[in-house]
Amino acid sequence: MKYSRQSLSMAALMFLFSRSAHAQNEPIIFEAESAASISSLYSTGTQNGAGYVTIINDSPSFGPPATQEGALTYTVTFPVAGNYELYVRLLVGPGGGSDDSFFTGNGFGDRVATAGPWTLVNNFAGGYTNPNETVRNAGSAGNQVFKWFKVTGFAGPNPWVVPAGNLTQTFQFAGRETGLLMDKFAFGYQGFFYTVGNLDTGSAPTGTPPPPPPPPYDHPGPPMATGKAQFVGSAWSPGQASLQFDRYFNKVTPENAGKWASVEATRDVMNWTDADTAYNLAKANGWPFHWHVLVWGNQQPLWIENLPPEEQLEEINEWFAAIAARYPDLDFVEVVNEPLHDPPFGPSNGNYGNALGGAGATGWDWIINAFTLARQYFPAAKLMLNDFSITNDSNATTRYLEIVQLLQDRDLIDIVGDQAHGFSTTEPAPMPTHRANLDRLAATGLPIHITELDIPGNDDPVQLANYQRIFPVFWEHPAVAGITLWGYHQNTHWRRASGDWLMYANGAQRPALTWLVAYVGNTQPLIPAKQKFKIDEHSPQGTVVGTVRASDPDTDQMLSGWQIDGGNGATLFEIDPDTGVLRVVDSAALDFERRKKFSLQVSVTDGYRRSERSAIEIELRNIPE
Repeated sequence: MKYSRQSLSMAALMFLFSRSAHAQNEPIIFEAESAASISSLYSTGTQNGAGYVTIINDSPSFGPPATQEGALTYTVTFPVAGNYELYVRLLVGPGGGSDDSFFTGNGFGDRVATAGPWTLVNNFAGGYTNPNETVRNAGSAGNQVFKWFKVTGFAGPNPWVVPAGNLTQTFQFAGRETGLLMDKFAFGYQGFFYTVGNLDTGSAPTGTPPPPPPPPYDHPGPPMATGKAQFVGSAWSPGQASLQFDRYFNKVTPENAGKWASVEATRDVMNWTDADTAYNLAKANGWPFHWHVLVWGNQQPLWIENLPPEEQLEEINEWFAAIAARYPDLDFVEVVNEPLHDPPFGPSNGNYGNALGGAGATGWDWIINAFTLARQYFPAAKLMLNDFSITNDSNATTRYLEIVQLLQDRDLIDIVGDQAHGFSTTEPAPMPTHRANLDRLAATGLPIHITELDIPGNDDPVQLANYQRIFPVFWEHPAVAGITLWGYHQNTHWRRASGDWLMYANGAQRPALTWLVAYVGNTQPLIPAKQKFKIDEHSPQGTVVGTVRASDPDTDQMLSGWQIDGGNGATLFEIDPDTGVLRVVDSAALDFERRKKFSLQVSVTDGYRRSERSAIEIELRNIPE
């Protein structure tokens, strides 16, 4: 194997003796033609001074290799354990999109021997050739030129993990389309940024990430979608509780606090602390609250798995009843999560599906029975079914609709949920497929909630482009009632490694968040300023002063949810919360000799929309004795 630095073993010795950051940070670079063996399915050559290897014919059915002859295998010894990112130097031929795809193992190991998994790298554009350019998932180098491209963050594992005590790993590559010339591979230590020059020479990184914008923060509020018919929410967790949640989002879903194992890890010992906080946050602001989740095949109590079915059913009833008693004003209740992908059957999955009726006559009796119980315990809430990888897969959409129809036939479902995680939107299917399957879900007549959206991109321009391509397809669909992001902050995001987070550690926005705030926008209810009323002094209690006017910019309809927020007349008058009608409360205080004018600060809300406070003036008329 040929390395661009003098000796990999020398780097390892440097690390052993000095543990210097320099040795750890140098990229590990090897030539594509240095594979252990190259079969007759490939050819090698030299072009523009670069040695390369290329597949002679397209792979069968454009699939990954089924035999060792179809793969190129490399043994790579790393100087230090840790997380790495993959880079490639290649040339895309004149066919462009017909010359630009290949496979790598989806992680280290002999992927032919294990029949996968493989990662398809396809439809990438750009790349970098200037020695001073930092290599990312983007670039503008074009075709028919050797260029560096960062694969990690675009496709495949993020990161590639090298464990302690096992520094030598097997890496595999396989061609897919002719016309693609592979020159080099490189692994760089995650967290560092490498320029073309670093990767050409094997030198320590000199590339730098763009610094996060400094405070003050870019978005003082109100939350996105204020005044809109749709909401934009986020998963809530203690780690995100004080990180500007209320400046951006107007719907709350507890990320983990509502899962059964989080609440009742020990039988009959309930921990409601975080669920209480999330619920109270929503209710204090007039935002919808989404309980996540009643029945699922993940994060379920271990103690329930081996109970007899009749005892499991008793515990399920207790679980539902406890939530209903503690949270009487739930807006949305996610009854069953991931029925297609993670049902509650078998060890480590809760193992209580049979207690709910198992497959039964319909094939989905356990879901029907779960929703029947939920309707009993949560009669005022909207009941939801939820799953991932639905709209990207037409077959999954068909199976999902079968369940929805069974529930609709029994009047048990109010909302269809679709998670729309990044692994369902960025690679598996084009957006027209998502749009077509959203149409199929909408044909049920039920509103659709996008419940757990996250969109990847370790490079800011890549994430921004992904948001601009993906988010509008869901947001602009007429059946989508709202979108909930599955987290937003760099420090706490569950898909931090793939760059799905939207907010830097210091609270500043990534470009995708800046775009999202502007794209969604706000439309607050308006209370015209300087509204004035007159009333005779000492008017009896209950006397109508007048009706405060407001307008909803979306509908021009009268709003409800009026309240008096302050002013020197706050205790003397009351406002009807449904109509905005002002009435006298304290007649004796309305004395012209002591005060001739009173002021009120009023606001109005409608669901999750709230106006700015507006000043109202009330003038007393003197009634001569």
